[in-house]
Amino acid sequence: MSAIRPAAPAPPADAGAVSIWRLRGRRLRQDRAAVIGAAVLALLLLVCVSAPLLESLLGIDGTATDLLSRFDPPSADHWLGTDEAGRDLLLRLLRGGQVSLSIGLLGAMGCTLIGVVIGACAGYFRGRVDTLLMRFTDFMISLPGLPLLIILAAVDLSKLGFPEAWIRSGTAAYWRIILIVTLLGWTGVARLVRAATLALAQREFVMSARAQGASASWILSRHILPNAISPVIVATTLATGRIMLTESGLSFLGVGIQPPLASWGSMLTNAQELMATAPLLAIYPGLAIFITVIAINFLGDGLQVAFDPRSDPR
Repeated sequence: MSAIRPAAPAPPADAGAVSIWRLRGRRLRQDRAAVIGAAVLALLLLVCVSAPLLESLLGIDGTATDLLSRFDPPSADHWLGTDEAGRDLLLRLLRGGQVSLSIGLLGAMGCTLIGVVIGACAGYFRGRVDTLLMRFTDFMISLPGLPLLIILAAVDLSKLGFPEAWIRSGTAAYWRIILIVTLLGWTGVARLVRAATLALAQREFVMSARAQGASASWILSRHILPNAISPVIVATTLATGRIMLTESGLSFLGVGIQPPLASWGSMLTNAQELMATAPLLAIYPGLAIFITVIAINFLGDGLQVAFDPRSDPR
């Protein structure tokens, strides 16, 4: 009689999830455009964050003006030359990149947070909650986006009781833009999360957890949202580029980032009257915006393909 072989050890409960995420990572790495976009974004972030280090190495204050050195050509001291106020153009580009990129990232994360909460609650509780939240979402979508952004960005904060020194520091405009794009840009994420929640709420593991008495917050945080994270990641990535373009447009119209802070959009505003005499002052920030948004879109498209659930193993 043959000996009874011991049973093979059961695979870990999350083996399927790990293999799926590895498969998605492999699909993303095979997308050359997405890899190039991610590399360009990483390089831009690294270079912009290193602006203080570069200032100390060159011994230059990127915010200091020197009217005797206006429009200087590139040199060993000023690698890209100087602007209309004698400031180092390269350091100003890096400082502007810090502002533009941080607004895009923080605004996208804010939109995602609000959209996830509203979409998950609407899809899970349904009924009147779903109707109320989705009608509010439809109302927000129906608002004229650009005119409303301009009106809100042009509100005089001093009449609302904010300190004058804080308003003039430029920090007020920075956080106001983040708040505005967050409050107006969450609707797409909310609809994505609601659709995913409606589908997942009927799955066996969610119904089993509900039958065992699990709370709504537990089911949403442990079962539904982790399985609905893929479209959220894609939407957040694409929203970053859209918000950067929004900030650039507001700054170009004069209701965005205010001095002494700089962004790529505000640099374009300052350069619009100097296009004939110093076109590079507009070309550099415009090219930075173009490259960044293209890289974000390449990465977002790659994530959308890699995280497509129809390509996951069943």
